[in-house]
Amino acid sequence: MPPLGLSVTQRRIAGLALVALAALVFVLRHHGGTGATAAPLRVAPIRPAAPTTPRLIVVDVAGAVARPGLYRLPRGARVADAVARAGGLTRRAERSAVNLAAPLADGQQVLVATRGASGAAGPAGGGGTSGPVSLNAATAEQLDTLPGIGPVTAQKIIQYRQEHGPFTSVEGLDAIPGIGPARLENLKGLVVP
Repeated sequence: MPPLGLSVTQRRIAGLALVALAALVFVLRHHGGTGATAAPLRVAPIRPAAPTTPRLIVVDVAGAVARPGLYRLPRGARVADAVARAGGLTRRAERSAVNLAAPLADGQQVLVATRGASGAAGPAGGGGTSGPVSLNAATAEQLDTLPGIGPVTAQKIIQYRQEHGPFTSVEGLDAIPGIGPARLENLKGLVVP
């Protein structure tokens, strides 16, 4: 007869219970007795992607420069930057016919006139080009040669482009006080952004 009046099966169950109890005590002591809880998961905030606007513009530099051609420049570049990339003005360049401080727009042509070229020396030459006057590169004197644009309005155009950046279309002239729909219609074909 087994001691304490327990059967073999009962002793085995009691032994297993003691082993289980010892294992439980060990686990509780090992993990601080507080029931293990997982640390909260930290998720990095999702930031929306920045709008992808081209960082470069392409301009055509032609005329009296050392290396005429197409050039990629950073947004916000000026005519002086384009001329510098084209190797600078040549000796034949009519320096007073180009506004080096004018901001550039994508797709714009910077045409540097040569000295003695037809109409390049005076305001009657429309900026020293045989084509339209660039709203983004023309001087006040060059803008003053346009029909219906006097010195005051020419200065307003220059001030507007300095404050708001380059013109992207001829229709942008509508924002200039003194230029209404009729005057804008008269300027089409004579000016480009």
